[in-house]
Amino acid sequence: MMEPTENKHQGNQTTVTEFILLGFGDLPQLQIFLFLLFLVIYIATMAGNILIIVLVVAEQHLHTPMYFFLGNLSCLETSYTSTMLPRVLAGLLTGDRTISVTGCIVQLYFFCSLAGTECCLLSVMSYDRYLAICKPLHYTALMNGRLCLQLAVGSWIGGFASVAFLISMSQITFCGPNEIDHFFCDFNPIIKLSCSDTHWLEVSAVIHSCIFTFPPFLLTLASYVHIITTIIRNPSPTGRQKAFSTCSSHLIVVTIFYVTLIIVYLLSDSDALRDLNKVCSVFYGVLTPLVNPLIYSLRNKEVNKALRKALLRFFVF
Repeated sequence: MMEPTENKHQGNQTTVTEFILLGFGDLPQLQIFLFLLFLVIYIATMAGNILIIVLVVAEQHLHTPMYFFLGNLSCLETSYTSTMLPRVLAGLLTGDRTISVTGCIVQLYFFCSLAGTECCLLSVMSYDRYLAICKPLHYTALMNGRLCLQLAVGSWIGGFASVAFLISMSQITFCGPNEIDHFFCDFNPIIKLSCSDTHWLEVSAVIHSCIFTFPPFLLTLASYVHIITTIIRNPSPTGRQKAFSTCSSHLIVVTIFYVTLIIVYLLSDSDALRDLNKVCSVFYGVLTPLVNPLIYSLRNKEVNKALRKALLRFFVF
């Protein structure tokens, strides 16, 4: 929807009040398939992550720093996927792809905030694994309950503070076209539709990304360099296997998240790469929250044990 306004620099113009998310195309057969696919993914994602949260809270032997952070990650993933998939599902089911400008900016803010929180939380989890493997004798003293709480709260606050500048997007004007070639409201496609001067906003985005995204990435990278070095130096094959098994799940999650994130936001936003960016956005925004509980439950003996115990209780009662 567009409304006529007057601007002293641009004269009469039409202000956009709604965007149209082009998504994955207009083929009816594809819409039905994608709706069923994303519905299954959304249900599985919510069920898997909520199950991990319940297990971490309910099982006493999972009350450790590693599983405390895993519970936070699962809580984040349920929120993360819920910022985009319900709107995608509604558009695929009803054919209504419109979203208000305000709604689009709100979705962008929460999506970017949760992505920033995930960067911080993954770095905290890698630091936890670093202390557990590289400094095992001091681990309990260093990673105490108070520090765990501070690191978790700091990750959430840091993630939401990192994109506070996006609130100012409510002040910029959109005057057409109003079609976003994506399945959710992302920063670059929205900025391209603005008829205001967005240079300062784009600069702010780069600065905030450098401050709040690269330090967690570098901390994660440094932690795993030390972890892998320590594992290689371990003379015991059994010790190496045990040490690697405690961090391999997290390493897989970190790799999937950062590789797809780098492809989407660091590669050129050309027409040739636009479809690739959509696919990668599906990976880090939709599939990563789905595979996280699968990776941790399938590769983690403690979670498997807690799950079997919970299922046994359920069927007994």
